[in-house]
Amino acid sequence: MQISPVPAHPDTHDGGPSRPGPALSIIIPCYNERGNVEPLFHAVEQALTHLQWELIFVDDNSPDGTMDEVWRLAQADSRVRGILRVGRRGLSSAVIEGVLSSSAPVVAVMDGDMQHDERLLGQMFDAIHNQGYDVAIGSRHVEGGDNSGLANAWRRFLSNAGIRIAQRFLSVRVTDPMSGLFAVRRDLFVRSVASLSGTGFKILMDMLMVQKTAPRVIELPFVFRSRHAGESKMDRKVLVQFGQMIAHHMLSRRK
Repeated sequence: MQISPVPAHPDTHDGGPSRPGPALSIIIPCYNERGNVEPLFHAVEQALTHLQWELIFVDDNSPDGTMDEVWRLAQADSRVRGILRVGRRGLSSAVIEGVLSSSAPVVAVMDGDMQHDERLLGQMFDAIHNQGYDVAIGSRHVEGGDNSGLANAWRRFLSNAGIRIAQRFLSVRVTDPMSGLFAVRRDLFVRSVASLSGTGFKILMDMLMVQKTAPRVIELPFVFRSRHAGESKMDRKVLVQFGQMIAHHMLSRRK
């Protein structure tokens, strides 16, 4: 699929030519992902050759020097930005901060471990920018998708069980509400921020649960790859946070 480039604007500012901002902001929440930063940047660069984009790494003060690597890349390429968070942790809250720091009308979220297929970013952008969808989800559970890259049977069990639970609470039917690879209209996400729980790893589900009107959603297949470097962050705490998020929204609905 060819993605139409975003045209440059001839407007001027302070007497000089304007420089339009990115059409797509890609938010990368990360912790101890130093070895994945540069490979991920180059993968995105190769996948989005006809689109103006920016890559925003949100790092929770990784001890392995992840942010040092991000800053090194940012010095060489202005499309890379980094947000260093000190004294606070969590994937969902990192995504929220990353989106609120962005300026593009479409924002995408993907993990920093190279398990998500960056080639899907262009299709997700096209679905929102050109086809009128509100949310585009990279799904492992539609035809053509696969989650074999999950580390073991335990993780696959957690993912599948979480999906079945999540589907009970959503106003829109999706096969993979636990996906960490998705894109959304920035204005829709920003309007949702005040209602988000901001806890846990499943920011997509968090966002979908607070929508009063069902958004237009499209799911696109992708194959969940094996981790490139580093270690998985999945542990039992994720289960607790998942339950806390469900409880937060159930309480909010009762109120």
